[in-house]
Amino acid sequence: MTIAEQQHAVPINTVHVTEKAASKALEFAQKAGRDSCGLKIAVQGGGCSGLQYVLELVDGPEDSDKVISEHGIEVYIPKRAFVFLAGTVLDFSDGLNGRGFEFHNPNAKRTCGCGDSFAV
Repeated sequence: MTIAEQQHAVPINTVHVTEKAASKALEFAQKAGRDSCGLKIAVQGGGCSGLQYVLELVDGPEDSDKVISEHGIEVYIPKRAFVFLAGTVLDFSDGLNGRGFEFHNPNAKRTCGCGDSFAV
């Protein structure tokens, strides 16, 4: 299934993590010696478009985090960030144009050239 098809299939009240992104996050956690952690996806102010994505390995969710379990990893999304991330597909690319996590966010009205920041 293509990213566009996955994004179209993602309910607006959740975030989807592709199998490749989950596998890569679990690999990073293992290399960091953190076998029992989750992936926090957050948003903070910054970048040339106004908002930036934040990915972080954390021990567990905060009380207000939305928790999503997918492909063997738990994903934690802060309540205040969820409004910006609802419907997003997190993927991992290791192609010729670069390697790293990619956010396919239907809420982003504008992104910067490097893809690290967005505006809604």
